[in-house]
Amino acid sequence: MTTHVFIVDINTFKYHLEYMFAGTGARDCTIDFNDNENTNMSYPTEKNLVSLIADIKRIKIGDFVIFYLQQNIQEGVKEGKFFGIFKIISSAFLDNNDDEQFLKVQLRKSLTFRIKIEPWQVYPKGISEWEALDEIKNIYSPYQMLWSLIYRKLKGNRGNTMITIYESDRLIKLIRDKNFRNYLEHENFTFDKERQEIIESNEKHLYSGREININIFPRLRKKYEKEQQFETHLQAYILENINEIFKDYNIEFLGNEVSCGVGMQRIDILFSALCNDGAHLIVPIELKSTEVYPDIIYQIQRYIDWLEQYYIPNCPNSNILPIIICRSCDKNSLNFLNFKNKVQEFNDKNLNILNLQYFEFNVLIDKLTFERIF
Repeated sequence: MTTHVFIVDINTFKYHLEYMFAGTGARDCTIDFNDNENTNMSYPTEKNLVSLIADIKRIKIGDFVIFYLQQNIQEGVKEGKFFGIFKIISSAFLDNNDDEQFLKVQLRKSLTFRIKIEPWQVYPKGISEWEALDEIKNIYSPYQMLWSLIYRKLKGNRGNTMITIYESDRLIKLIRDKNFRNYLEHENFTFDKERQEIIESNEKHLYSGREININIFPRLRKKYEKEQQFETHLQAYILENINEIFKDYNIEFLGNEVSCGVGMQRIDILFSALCNDGAHLIVPIELKSTEVYPDIIYQIQRYIDWLEQYYIPNCPNSNILPIIICRSCDKNSLNFLNFKNKVQEFNDKNLNILNLQYFEFNVLIDKLTFERIF
């Protein structure tokens, strides 16, 4: 199960707790391409919204949620804090940015993409950002730090961030220890702004907003037919259908746009699977909506180097299986043959990991199909 961190402010947090939901959105944007092949949006706006869809599609029923309350000196929040722990009970859904959006007035913002949650172990006190990210008295090596959250802070983006299994275990332990393992045994909660703690509530609030299914496939297919780029759409589709596409794997962690450095390097999709012998399979996936090309191997190599330094030490009984997924192409073309040569060089260099696998996708009338080429 993956743990997801949602960013909230002192106003919205109260409603997340009372109505048991989490969400993200984009200001002043109303989705017009859901279950629709056309859009009037600009390319950057559409891409940004589909990125948010990919983030919410990553979330699966049974996953965990931790809220991060942002610092706001003017409203009395002197430092950011992490609060938890909640469990996901619904698939992602759409509540569009219009006058009917549930709780829009109260939230004072639009949260277009949402999931519903329930209490798991809800602790009143939050753990400060400094305690979680900066205090190093119990850190013995850099790889033990919460890099997913540090990268998010440095790059200042994503209101919905997944953290790795190790990071989740560490953050949850910090929250538990802060509260001496005493959690609130109640079903209804709210937020005390003065004490800045989660408290029990005698009121029960019913979430009654729209729960519209999110379907970007018609738009993806249209972009494919017009030979336009749709890598973000492809990512969202794979994240939603990951358990079907990789049905032979027991996926225990799923991430997208996984930062692997303070620069701009991000792994498109990363998942960890639990093997029958108790070992873990770490699978970084590079996606392209184009045909494959030789230089893609350089990106994969950078991912492997980062995983070996920062991920594997926290999960030592692991092996790495890199995967590339691209549009189908002519297997006799010079471009593809050069790519195969680069793959062989990559495999010969990285003898400590599994051989790279290459998949191709095809776009049908109502779905994508995937085929392993080697």
